[in-house]
Amino acid sequence: MRFINPKTDFAFKKIFGSDRSKAILMSFLNALLYGEQPVIVDLEIIDPYLAPKIRGMKDTFVDVRARLQNGRTVIIEMQVLNVEGFEKRVLYNAAKTYSTQLLIGESYKDLSAVVALTITDFVMFPESPELESSYVLKEKERLTDYPEGDLELVFVELPKFRKELEVLTGVKEKWLYFLQNAPDLQVVPEAMAEVAEIREAFQIANLAGLSPEELDIYERKMMFIHDQRNAILKADRLGEARGKASGRTEMAREIARRLLGQFNDQQIAGITGLSPDEAATLRTEE
Repeated sequence: MRFINPKTDFAFKKIFGSDRSKAILMSFLNALLYGEQPVIVDLEIIDPYLAPKIRGMKDTFVDVRARLQNGRTVIIEMQVLNVEGFEKRVLYNAAKTYSTQLLIGESYKDLSAVVALTITDFVMFPESPELESSYVLKEKERLTDYPEGDLELVFVELPKFRKELEVLTGVKEKWLYFLQNAPDLQVVPEAMAEVAEIREAFQIANLAGLSPEELDIYERKMMFIHDQRNAILKADRLGEARGKASGRTEMAREIARRLLGQFNDQQIAGITGLSPDEAATLRTEE
């Protein structure tokens, strides 16, 4: 057996955001957000997975959205590449999800809390050794909670998780191991199969179960990530030779050039950190 890489946006949404993923997503969120306690007993997956209509395109910056039984909304993103401005994008998506809940005439009291769970395949907070970080609104000096603490940003940095299969304890560690190692496995480990939801996740992730169209999309996603990582390595080398700032700028431009045929200038600016005008200039150079 071979398994798709859950760290790609396509695979992550297929595994955790499909019609058959409800129990999987509840187990995953209870493990990562609520200390493996069954806090979430029901949820609705919003905009469940559909194969993208345009091959190779990321159809949304948020990979999975779910509304919990208490009305709280959880948005989940799996991010492989550390692009410029990513921290602002996380905050923007959370704030937008919170602010667009109300229809005309509805009261602010009807707003429900939003949790943005972001899983990164890179170290986002190098100053901290902690695997998980959670940010909420606090009073600056006394660190007391804002009366309506309706926004929470939760980050999980996968490179900081280094446990081997033999020493895994608890459902959370098994989910993290699944995210990190699924594409390197040929069978479902017995310790993982003990959790019914993880066993089902492996079934969805089975490469043999993809349609030809899905397989084509998946391969394009993997190739895109490979190309972007190479672009980052190239920029780092440029940075060593010409100064880190100019190297990073060149990396952003290199990534932007690869996106010209898939996104508009505003979207490219959001992904790379360039301005829309800079993206437009690159388009005229093609």
